[in-house]
Amino acid sequence: MTQRNVLAVHTAHGEYIGDLETRNPLSEPIRDFDPFLILGHHGPQVFGPNNHGMPFSDHPHRGFETVTFIREGAVVHTDSSGHRRTVNEGGVQWMTAGAGVVHNEQVPPAFLHEGGLLEVLQLWVNLPARLKSTPPCYVGVQADGIVASPLDGGRGTLHLVAGHYGGATGPIKSLTGVFMSWVDLAAGARARLPAPRGRTILLYVIDGEISIAGHTATGGDLFKFADDGDAIEVTTSSDAVFLFAHADPIGEPVVAHGPFVMNTEDEIAQAFRDYRNGLFASSVPFAPGTRTGWTRTGSG
Repeated sequence: MTQRNVLAVHTAHGEYIGDLETRNPLSEPIRDFDPFLILGHHGPQVFGPNNHGMPFSDHPHRGFETVTFIREGAVVHTDSSGHRRTVNEGGVQWMTAGAGVVHNEQVPPAFLHEGGLLEVLQLWVNLPARLKSTPPCYVGVQADGIVASPLDGGRGTLHLVAGHYGGATGPIKSLTGVFMSWVDLAAGARARLPAPRGRTILLYVIDGEISIAGHTATGGDLFKFADDGDAIEVTTSSDAVFLFAHADPIGEPVVAHGPFVMNTEDEIAQAFRDYRNGLFASSVPFAPGTRTGWTRTGSG
Protein backbone atom coordinates (compact mmCIF):
# COMPACT_ATOMS: atom_id res chain seq x y z
CA MET A 1 0.00 0.00 0.00
CA THR A 2 1.12 3.54 -0.81
CA GLN A 3 0.99 6.26 1.85
CA ARG A 4 -1.13 9.33 1.07
CA ASN A 5 0.51 12.74 1.41
CA VAL A 6 -0.92 15.48 3.63
CA LEU A 7 -2.06 18.66 1.86
CA ALA A 8 -2.97 20.68 4.96
CA VAL A 9 -3.80 20.55 8.65
CA HIS A 10 -6.81 22.70 9.61
CA THR A 11 -7.20 23.85 13.21
CA ALA A 12 -10.74 24.04 14.56
CA HIS A 13 -12.04 27.43 15.62
CA GLY A 14 -13.89 27.62 18.91
CA GLU A 15 -17.22 29.20 19.78
CA TYR A 16 -20.14 28.85 22.15
CA ILE A 17 -23.56 27.54 21.11
CA GLY A 18 -25.63 28.60 24.07
CA ASP A 19 -23.60 27.42 27.07
CA LEU A 20 -21.91 24.69 25.04
CA GLU A 21 -18.20 24.96 24.20
CA THR A 22 -17.75 23.91 20.58
CA ARG A 23 -14.91 23.48 18.08
CA ASN A 24 -15.67 23.49 14.37
CA PRO A 25 -12.99 22.13 12.02
CA LEU A 26 -15.67 22.03 9.31
CA SER A 27 -17.83 25.04 10.12
CA GLU A 28 -19.53 25.29 6.72
CA PRO A 29 -20.11 22.78 3.91
CA ILE A 30 -16.74 22.40 2.14
CA ARG A 31 -16.66 20.57 -1.18
CA ASP A 32 -13.05 19.57 -0.60
CA PHE A 33 -14.41 17.10 1.99
CA ASP A 34 -17.40 15.91 -0.07
CA PRO A 35 -19.60 14.25 1.25
CA PHE A 36 -18.60 15.38 4.77
CA LEU A 37 -20.29 18.70 5.55
CA ILE A 38 -19.97 19.89 9.14
CA LEU A 39 -18.16 18.54 12.19
CA GLY A 40 -18.99 19.91 15.63
CA HIS A 41 -16.85 18.90 18.62
CA HIS A 42 -18.76 19.82 21.78
CA GLY A 43 -16.68 19.82 24.98
CA PRO A 44 -15.14 18.20 26.89
CA GLN A 45 -16.90 20.45 29.33
CA VAL A 46 -17.95 20.16 32.97
CA PHE A 47 -21.50 21.37 33.65
CA GLY A 48 -22.59 22.38 37.12
CA PRO A 49 -25.87 21.49 38.81
CA ASN A 50 -29.12 22.91 37.40
CA ASN A 51 -27.58 23.53 33.98
CA HIS A 52 -29.31 24.06 30.61
CA GLY A 53 -27.75 21.01 28.93
CA MET A 54 -27.30 21.10 25.16
CA PRO A 55 -29.04 23.82 23.10
CA PHE A 56 -30.44 21.40 20.53
CA SER A 57 -34.16 21.38 21.24
CA ASP A 58 -36.69 20.34 18.59
CA HIS A 59 -35.52 21.41 15.12
CA PRO A 60 -35.88 20.09 11.54
CA HIS A 61 -33.41 18.51 9.10
CA ARG A 62 -33.64 17.43 5.48
CA GLY A 63 -31.26 16.05 2.87
CA PHE A 64 -28.39 14.56 4.87
CA GLU A 65 -27.39 12.33 7.79
CA THR A 66 -26.00 13.05 11.26
CA VAL A 67 -23.53 10.78 13.05
CA THR A 68 -23.12 11.52 16.76
CA PHE A 69 -20.32 10.14 18.94
CA ILE A 70 -20.89 10.27 22.71
CA ARG A 71 -17.48 10.30 24.41
CA GLU A 72 -18.56 11.51 27.85
CA GLY A 73 -22.01 11.69 29.35
CA ALA A 74 -25.17 10.59 27.55
CA VAL A 75 -27.53 11.93 24.87
CA VAL A 76 -31.31 11.53 24.72
CA HIS A 77 -32.57 11.46 21.12
CA THR A 78 -36.25 12.04 20.35
CA ASP A 79 -37.69 12.55 16.86
CA SER A 80 -40.93 13.01 14.97
CA SER A 81 -40.73 9.53 13.47
CA GLY A 82 -41.34 8.12 16.94
CA HIS A 83 -37.78 7.22 17.94
CA ARG A 84 -36.65 7.83 21.50
CA ARG A 85 -33.38 6.49 22.85
CA THR A 86 -30.69 7.35 25.39
CA VAL A 87 -27.18 6.55 24.17
CA ASN A 88 -24.43 6.47 26.78
CA GLU A 89 -20.69 7.05 26.81
CA GLY A 90 -18.92 5.20 23.98
CA GLY A 91 -22.09 4.86 21.90
CA VAL A 92 -23.04 6.28 18.51
CA GLN A 93 -26.25 7.64 16.95
CA TRP A 94 -26.82 7.63 13.19
CA MET A 95 -29.83 9.56 11.94
CA THR A 96 -30.91 9.76 8.30
CA ALA A 97 -32.93 12.96 7.98
CA GLY A 98 -33.74 12.19 4.35
CA ALA A 99 -37.11 13.66 3.33
CA GLY A 100 -37.46 15.50 6.62
CA VAL A 101 -37.52 14.94 10.36
CA VAL A 102 -37.85 17.02 13.52
CA HIS A 103 -35.59 15.89 16.33
CA ASN A 104 -34.30 16.85 19.74
CA GLU A 105 -30.93 16.01 21.31
CA GLN A 106 -30.56 16.63 25.01
CA VAL A 107 -28.85 15.27 28.09
CA PRO A 108 -30.80 13.07 30.53
CA PRO A 109 -32.88 14.86 33.21
CA ALA A 110 -30.46 13.73 35.94
CA PHE A 111 -27.58 15.52 34.15
CA LEU A 112 -29.62 18.75 34.01
CA HIS A 113 -30.06 18.62 37.79
CA GLU A 114 -26.70 17.18 38.88
CA GLY A 115 -24.27 18.26 36.13
CA GLY A 116 -21.19 16.34 35.01
CA LEU A 117 -18.71 15.91 32.17
CA LEU A 118 -19.98 16.06 28.58
CA GLU A 119 -18.16 15.50 25.28
CA VAL A 120 -20.04 14.87 22.03
CA LEU A 121 -18.99 14.99 18.37
CA GLN A 122 -21.44 15.27 15.51
CA LEU A 123 -20.64 14.86 11.82
CA TRP A 124 -23.03 15.80 9.01
CA VAL A 125 -22.80 13.53 5.96
CA ASN A 126 -24.44 14.60 2.70
CA LEU A 127 -26.82 12.44 0.71
CA PRO A 128 -26.95 12.37 -3.11
CA ALA A 129 -30.02 13.81 -4.84
CA ARG A 130 -31.44 10.33 -5.40
CA LEU A 131 -31.55 9.71 -1.62
CA LYS A 132 -32.56 13.11 -0.26
CA SER A 133 -36.22 12.05 -0.23
CA THR A 134 -35.56 8.71 1.50
CA PRO A 135 -37.71 8.08 4.62
CA PRO A 136 -36.12 9.22 7.90
CA CYS A 137 -34.32 6.56 9.92
CA TYR A 138 -32.54 6.40 13.27
CA VAL A 139 -30.13 3.87 14.82
CA GLY A 140 -28.59 4.19 18.28
CA VAL A 141 -25.78 1.80 19.24
CA GLN A 142 -24.37 1.50 22.75
CA ALA A 143 -20.66 1.03 23.40
CA ASP A 144 -20.90 -2.74 23.64
CA GLY A 145 -22.38 -2.88 20.12
CA ILE A 146 -19.39 -1.17 18.48
CA VAL A 147 -16.88 -3.57 16.88
CA ALA A 148 -13.38 -3.26 18.40
CA SER A 149 -10.43 -4.32 16.20
CA PRO A 150 -6.91 -4.35 17.71
CA LEU A 151 -4.10 -2.30 16.15
CA ASP A 152 -0.32 -2.50 16.54
CA GLY A 153 -0.32 -5.68 18.57
CA GLY A 154 -2.92 -4.43 21.00
CA ARG A 155 -1.44 -0.94 21.50
CA GLY A 156 -4.49 0.56 19.88
CA THR A 157 -8.07 -0.12 18.82
CA LEU A 158 -10.16 0.75 15.78
CA HIS A 159 -13.79 1.13 16.86
CA LEU A 160 -15.80 0.25 13.76
CA VAL A 161 -19.19 1.93 13.35
CA ALA A 162 -19.91 1.42 9.64
CA GLY A 163 -18.09 -0.42 6.88
CA HIS A 164 -15.61 -3.29 6.96
CA TYR A 165 -12.22 -3.72 8.61
CA GLY A 166 -10.09 -6.78 9.36
CA GLY A 167 -12.90 -9.19 8.50
CA ALA A 168 -15.38 -7.39 10.76
CA THR A 169 -18.47 -5.36 9.80
CA GLY A 170 -19.72 -2.32 11.68
CA PRO A 171 -23.18 -2.41 13.30
CA ILE A 172 -24.60 0.39 11.10
CA LYS A 173 -25.12 -0.01 7.35
CA SER A 174 -24.59 3.27 5.52
CA LEU A 175 -26.87 4.09 2.57
CA THR A 176 -23.85 5.37 0.63
CA GLY A 177 -21.09 3.02 1.75
CA VAL A 178 -19.49 5.39 4.28
CA PHE A 179 -16.69 3.91 6.39
CA MET A 180 -16.96 5.34 9.92
CA SER A 181 -14.78 4.69 12.95
CA TRP A 182 -12.70 6.19 15.69
CA VAL A 183 -9.24 5.05 16.73
CA ASP A 184 -7.35 5.15 20.01
CA LEU A 185 -3.59 4.58 20.12
CA ALA A 186 -1.12 4.46 22.98
CA ALA A 187 1.94 6.71 23.02
CA GLY A 188 4.59 5.40 20.62
CA ALA A 189 2.14 3.25 18.67
CA ARG A 190 1.97 2.97 14.88
CA ALA A 191 -1.04 2.06 12.76
CA ARG A 192 -1.47 1.73 9.01
CA LEU A 193 -5.07 2.39 7.97
CA PRO A 194 -6.68 1.72 4.58
CA ALA A 195 -7.53 4.86 2.56
CA PRO A 196 -8.89 3.65 -0.80
CA ARG A 197 -8.06 5.79 -3.83
CA GLY A 198 -10.89 8.02 -5.00
CA ARG A 199 -12.42 8.23 -1.51
CA THR A 200 -12.53 11.37 0.62
CA ILE A 201 -10.69 10.89 3.91
CA LEU A 202 -11.75 12.58 7.13
CA LEU A 203 -9.26 12.30 9.99
CA TYR A 204 -9.88 14.59 12.97
CA VAL A 205 -7.74 14.49 16.11
CA ILE A 206 -9.98 14.42 19.18
CA ASP A 207 -7.22 14.24 21.78
CA GLY A 208 -3.46 13.73 21.96
CA GLU A 209 -0.75 14.19 19.33
CA ILE A 210 -0.23 12.21 16.11
CA SER A 211 2.05 12.44 13.07
CA ILE A 212 1.26 11.51 9.47
CA ALA A 213 3.64 11.86 6.51
CA GLY A 214 5.81 14.42 8.29
CA HIS A 215 2.90 16.52 9.64
CA THR A 216 2.08 16.67 13.35
CA ALA A 217 -1.36 17.51 14.73
CA THR A 218 -3.00 17.75 18.13
CA GLY A 219 -6.56 17.75 19.49
CA GLY A 220 -8.80 19.99 17.37
CA ASP A 221 -6.84 19.49 14.11
CA LEU A 222 -8.24 18.09 10.87
CA PHE A 223 -6.03 16.53 8.16
CA LYS A 224 -6.56 17.14 4.44
CA PHE A 225 -5.07 14.39 2.24
CA ALA A 226 -4.02 14.13 -1.37
CA ASP A 227 -5.62 11.34 -3.39
CA ASP A 228 -2.22 9.81 -4.20
CA GLY A 229 -2.20 6.61 -2.21
CA ASP A 230 -4.31 3.94 -0.58
CA ALA A 231 -3.10 4.01 3.03
CA ILE A 232 -2.42 6.35 5.94
CA GLU A 233 0.29 5.61 8.49
CA VAL A 234 -0.21 7.18 11.90
CA THR A 235 2.36 7.42 14.69
CA THR A 236 1.78 8.86 18.15
CA SER A 237 3.93 10.79 20.63
CA SER A 238 1.21 10.60 23.30
CA ASP A 239 -1.94 8.64 23.92
CA ALA A 240 -4.29 9.79 21.16
CA VAL A 241 -7.85 9.44 19.88
CA PHE A 242 -9.04 10.42 16.41
CA LEU A 243 -12.10 10.16 14.19
CA PHE A 244 -11.36 8.27 10.96
CA ALA A 245 -13.85 8.03 8.08
CA HIS A 246 -13.85 7.79 4.30
CA ALA A 247 -16.53 7.91 1.62
CA ASP A 248 -17.09 8.30 -2.11
CA PRO A 249 -17.51 11.96 -3.08
CA ILE A 250 -20.96 12.78 -4.43
CA GLY A 251 -19.89 15.47 -6.87
CA GLU A 252 -23.22 17.35 -6.87
CA PRO A 253 -24.02 21.00 -6.05
CA VAL A 254 -24.37 21.68 -2.33
CA VAL A 255 -26.83 24.35 -1.21
CA ALA A 256 -27.18 24.57 2.56
CA HIS A 257 -29.25 26.88 4.72
CA GLY A 258 -29.58 26.31 8.44
CA PRO A 259 -30.91 22.80 9.02
CA PHE A 260 -31.36 21.81 5.35
CA VAL A 261 -28.81 20.60 2.77
CA MET A 262 -30.08 20.28 -0.78
CA ASN A 263 -28.89 20.72 -4.40
CA THR A 264 -30.66 23.96 -5.36
CA GLU A 265 -32.01 27.16 -3.78
CA ASP A 266 -35.51 26.17 -4.90
CA GLU A 267 -35.23 22.92 -2.95
CA ILE A 268 -34.14 24.85 0.16
CA ALA A 269 -37.17 27.14 -0.19
CA GLN A 270 -39.41 24.11 -0.59
CA ALA A 271 -37.92 22.53 2.54
CA PHE A 272 -38.80 25.63 4.57
CA ARG A 273 -42.34 25.66 3.15
CA ASP A 274 -42.84 21.97 3.87
CA TYR A 275 -41.60 22.36 7.43
CA ARG A 276 -43.79 25.40 8.13
CA ASN A 277 -46.79 23.62 6.62
CA GLY A 278 -46.31 20.63 8.90
CA LEU A 279 -45.38 18.21 6.11
CA PHE A 280 -42.49 16.70 8.07
CA ALA A 281 -43.51 13.93 10.42
CA SER A 282 -45.54 15.50 13.23
CA SER A 283 -43.71 16.38 16.42
CA VAL A 284 -43.72 14.05 19.43
CA PRO A 285 -43.38 14.80 23.18
CA PHE A 286 -39.89 15.66 24.39
CA ALA A 287 -38.20 14.93 27.70
CA PRO A 288 -39.19 17.07 30.68
CA GLY A 289 -36.76 19.91 31.26
CA THR A 290 -35.75 20.40 27.62
CA ARG A 291 -36.27 23.69 25.86
CA THR A 292 -38.53 23.74 22.84
CA GLY A 293 -38.51 25.91 19.76
CA TRP A 294 -36.20 26.16 16.79
CA THR A 295 -32.64 26.87 17.95
CA ARG A 296 -29.39 27.30 16.09
CA THR A 297 -28.36 24.05 14.42
CA GLY A 298 -24.68 24.38 13.53
CA SER A 299 -24.49 20.85 14.88
CA GLY A 300 -27.36 19.01 16.46
